[in-house]
Amino acid sequence: MTALFASHGVATPWVLWLLPLALVPLVASGRRRNALPAIAAAPADPLSRRIGLALTLSGIAALGGLVVGLAGPYRAGERITRIGIGAQVSMLIDRSGSMNETFAGKQPSGAEESKAAASRRLLAGFVGEREHDLFAVTAFSTAPMLVMPMTDRHDAVRAAIAAIDRPGLDYTNVARGLAMALAQFGADRGVSRVLLFISDGAAVIDPRVQNQLRADFAKIRPNLYWLFLRTKGSPSIHDRPEGEDTPQAAPERHLDLFFRSLGIPYRAFEAEGPQAVADAIAQIEALERDPIPYTEIRPRHDLTGWAYGVAALGLLLLALAALAEADLSARRTARGVAAAEPRRRAA
Repeated sequence: MTALFASHGVATPWVLWLLPLALVPLVASGRRRNALPAIAAAPADPLSRRIGLALTLSGIAALGGLVVGLAGPYRAGERITRIGIGAQVSMLIDRSGSMNETFAGKQPSGAEESKAAASRRLLAGFVGEREHDLFAVTAFSTAPMLVMPMTDRHDAVRAAIAAIDRPGLDYTNVARGLAMALAQFGADRGVSRVLLFISDGAAVIDPRVQNQLRADFAKIRPNLYWLFLRTKGSPSIHDRPEGEDTPQAAPERHLDLFFRSLGIPYRAFEAEGPQAVADAIAQIEALERDPIPYTEIRPRHDLTGWAYGVAALGLLLLALAALAEADLSARRTARGVAAAEPRRRAA
């Protein structure tokens, strides 16, 4: 009973103070009464008692339904947790100046797309492929910028991705971008977490910052994917430099080595064109097929119609009872006599 009251309510509670009026049919009746010299003179009539009880209940239902209908009853909304297929995806998008160039390393012209434009187009298509994915968007160049926190509002996420259309800066601060992207994951450890890093280059990460990032990655343990937008002719992340093999000489290679040393699931994709980017995103989507709990919100349900329906049923039964009591044949005879009287006088 407590659960029933907790899940239902009324929009105008004060109207319920009128609810005792529904008990009026218990003490008063509009039915026609016939005088008898003694109740004992009337034979037992169980059918009449049942009909009388039914009409009394009809009166209670009619008045009670009207009062409850005026109060505006409703069933409260609720949150239901279900299991779907999806993941928490934190996207970290490079907005350095080189992202404004094409994969050929030049300024776009005509129908050519810059790496940033191709990334925005393909990531917008990636968002919404699965209904229960949650996304966060972080952009970075000299400093990171939170564009959209973790949400299941896919239209808002696509709008956030499309909004990253301003020319980027020259410097790439990968460390601060990774820290902000990691901070977007929720506290729930029972879901798949994906950090999708989109960049066409890297920068040296200070060893002191590396230790903090290692601790953050160990705490959150996301599946890390690096979508490396490689300019044609530039070194691969797997190529050793001919001279000194240092982070300053080969930052992309050493960032890849850093990711491999984190002890988390990690995979790098090298893409040299929009189609390669699309293929890499499709592979990432296929890899992340874990169950994810999601909350389905059921809105408040109006019950006013049901209350008025009960009142209408009670009124209908009372109206039928009143018609059954009416002596329609006597009324027709009286009307006939009244109509014939002028004709008789005229004759």
